[in-house]
Amino acid sequence: MELTVIGSSSEGNAYVLQNEREALLLEAGKPFKQVLAALEGQVNKVVGCLITHEHGDHAGRINEFLKYALPVYASQGTIENAKIRTSWKPTAIRQTEDGNGYLPLTLGNFRVIPFATKHDTAEPLGFYIWHEETGGVLFATDTFYLPCKFKGLNNILIECNYDPEILARRVESGDIPAALQERVRRSHLSYYTCLDALRANDLTAVNNIVLIHISEGNGNPTAFREGIQRATHKTVYTAKPGLKIKFNKSPF
Repeated sequence: MELTVIGSSSEGNAYVLQNEREALLLEAGKPFKQVLAALEGQVNKVVGCLITHEHGDHAGRINEFLKYALPVYASQGTIENAKIRTSWKPTAIRQTEDGNGYLPLTLGNFRVIPFATKHDTAEPLGFYIWHEETGGVLFATDTFYLPCKFKGLNNILIECNYDPEILARRVESGDIPAALQERVRRSHLSYYTCLDALRANDLTAVNNIVLIHISEGNGNPTAFREGIQRATHKTVYTAKPGLKIKFNKSPF
């Protein structure tokens, strides 16, 4: 299995997990033509597209994806706020009967367990994804903390958006308003909270940690990667457009 990063910033987010037979898309925040290029035109192997929330950098291109009649999945709250303009509609991810969780999805050979995240949107989600090639994959972005722990992790895509010290300095210098600082704190995962989330989970079998959605003005990609690599002793990447990684359960 291979992970391709199409985009991972406030300008647009999209990722592809694929092998020769099937592909799972994560987010719809970049032009579909870029995703199509990553698929080498093989749109028929897409088993689904998972969207975390309705903000434009994650769902702004959803209509382009739907025009290809792709199976797109998101929470009901996301669908209601994502400005759908096509006859082909996304599928709502259903909550459990008790309302305390979400029903799992089977998309081709991918098994997906959605979970609630903490963001300033209607009904944001993260996803635990399992495939026999990748093992357990955590995909978590745009959340100010992770409310869950996860078993059986082999690969991780996790937001590492900002450094609180950089954010505070920018407010002090007048570069950004204090209100924006509060909004970032209440909607995104900081470097330190990202590190805490990783430490809270068993990383023994993890092969790759990919830091996603790093803020251009409030983050430090090199420092984030080096710090988390020292703390976890794992292979750590910062997501950039065009990055491709072997995303397998076995490191070999």
